[in-house]
Amino acid sequence: MADFALLIEYDGAPFVGWQKQGAGVSVQGVVEEAARRLNHDAPVACFVAGRTDAGVHAAGQVAGITLADGWAPERLREALNYHLRPHPVAILRAAPAPEGWHARFSAIGRAYRYLISNRAARPALAAGRVWHVPRPLDDAAMAAAAKTLLGRHDFTSFRASACQAKTPIRTLDRLDVVREGDRIAIIAEARSFLHHQVRNMVGTLKLVGEGRWHIDDVARALAARDRAAAGPTAPPAGLCLTGVRYPVPLDPFTEAA
Repeated sequence: MADFALLIEYDGAPFVGWQKQGAGVSVQGVVEEAARRLNHDAPVACFVAGRTDAGVHAAGQVAGITLADGWAPERLREALNYHLRPHPVAILRAAPAPEGWHARFSAIGRAYRYLISNRAARPALAAGRVWHVPRPLDDAAMAAAAKTLLGRHDFTSFRASACQAKTPIRTLDRLDVVREGDRIAIIAEARSFLHHQVRNMVGTLKLVGEGRWHIDDVARALAARDRAAAGPTAPPAGLCLTGVRYPVPLDPFTEAA
């Protein structure tokens, strides 16, 4: 038996999310099916660093699989990509998993990027990758409001009602708002996030950008510990999981691993 780590990118639009559901096509399902074809038709379980929702994309998702036979990493990557066609999923890298490594439990950081198209005309080339907000947004006010959410807090106000996390306490290490022309990027980093936390924070910051909320309103929403006190949930299309961090001894994609 051989354990491997996979670095994966995918377009989340056609999927019900990462996790297999009772119906619909999932990213997990198509990756496991591709791996099964390389495993003498035996089922393969795939464990992931972050279970993205329906419509959410990934540029740096990390997953782990166990195969009956050893494979050269480059050959495994190409074989999986062959069997993943025509799904919009690609294995960027494959590597032997370090001893004791787990895609989810070994992770010490996750990074997301949310993109807003802030212009009058609807997006054509970026459709399905951004949230189109035609009303002008004050990105400086959004950036200032974002700073009130940094640090260790009870993020109940930004947690989905269906969230299964044992505690709403999280430490938000980064929440930057950066404008490039008519596009606004919101970059979030933490060890882990609650269900819908990033999208709920983005929906709240949009209210600030529109001038409907002040910075103090965001602080009050956080302190309320009540989902109804914060802004709406931003749509999934603008969200992308950009990377997962591991401690160096357990990082399968570094030379030290």
